[in-house]
Amino acid sequence: MEAIYNTIGNGYNFTRKADPYLTSRIIHFLQPQTKATYLDIGCGTGNYTIALSKHGLNITGVEPSETMLEVAKGRNKQVNWLAGTAEQIPAKNEAFNGAIATLTIHHWTDINQALKEIYRVTDMNGKFVLFTATPQQMQGYWLNHYFPNMMQSSINQMPGLDIIQNGLLKAGFNHIIKEKYSVQDNLEDHFLYSGKLKPSLYLDKEIRNGISSFTALANAKEIADGLSELEKDISNGKFEEIKSRYENNSGDYLFVVAEKI
Repeated sequence: MEAIYNTIGNGYNFTRKADPYLTSRIIHFLQPQTKATYLDIGCGTGNYTIALSKHGLNITGVEPSETMLEVAKGRNKQVNWLAGTAEQIPAKNEAFNGAIATLTIHHWTDINQALKEIYRVTDMNGKFVLFTATPQQMQGYWLNHYFPNMMQSSINQMPGLDIIQNGLLKAGFNHIIKEKYSVQDNLEDHFLYSGKLKPSLYLDKEIRNGISSFTALANAKEIADGLSELEKDISNGKFEEIKSRYENNSGDYLFVVAEKI
């Protein structure tokens, strides 16, 4: 996966921008303190890292992709950027007062080791804020209709909520809370289900190139056929009927917040 992000890293931040609402929820859950330090795990080109820095947080970004890290460094030289993975964070014990991870957990090679490592570098009473999607939620994406194989591959790499919660508890975290998130019209970060309400977004190659499911997990023929069918359904009005089949109350994504006590 690092190789994929080395390939798409240079253009990633054109379509993957920090969404103001999601940023505000991260701040709400993180409850940042003055003079405290925070860590963004799998920070990519630094979109949320930089957004949080602009809100006054002293934050460090850690990222395995050299290409993405170079882009991040070029965008903001005040933020501290580190090369590393969730499983091996180059920092001392309890170096940070809190940590975040947005849409990155499915790229971790060992979730239990990663959560132990995050616990290690987080100070007592620090919060860990995770933003992700669960397999159950992803089964409710209408993308399954047009790109079934791609979506199944995407779902297969996502840890379930039980795995996440058990991993957090085993690592030593406590006080786990959850909050569902449903995609809104004004979403600015074009991740996998960002086109839920705006299906024509997926017809834009630049949008697709910023989504790892399309760049790393997709079959070219399935994508071409799915896009053709999607474009036709948008034009003839059938899309709304397809979308209605996938309506559910599970939310599209999920915040999971835990505390080191």
